[in-house]
Amino acid sequence: MYRSVIFLIALGGAVLGHDMTPTYPTWSMSFVPTAKQTTMKIFNKRQDVQWYQINVFDGEWNPLPFVTRYKYINVPYLKHAEFDVYMSAENTIDAEYICSTSKLRGNDDFKPIVESRICSRFK
Repeated sequence: MYRSVIFLIALGGAVLGHDMTPTYPTWSMSFVPTAKQTTMKIFNKRQDVQWYQINVFDGEWNPLPFVTRYKYINVPYLKHAEFDVYMSAENTIDAEYICSTSKLRGNDDFKPIVESRICSRFK
């Protein structure tokens, strides 16, 4: 009985996360001759999360060094945030994914259950 109730609650609840575009970003030249850049945009659909961490990974999910203005981006509920990612030209060859991960707040009693990660794959 309890299992069927939990199953119905899970089906009825909406799962909302965040969006990151473009889905397939490309690297372009930056103002630094030895670096390339890409511009990404995040849209927050979660009322319980406002901070997102940015990471860049290779094809085997190993983190790669990169630069953004902030590694943690504040995106209020139902708002957009745009950010640039810079990486050395030789590291862009290995870069496969750029990801944003929701960061759960830990300064109060409310703790969301789901941490979401959205990744875009480089062309």
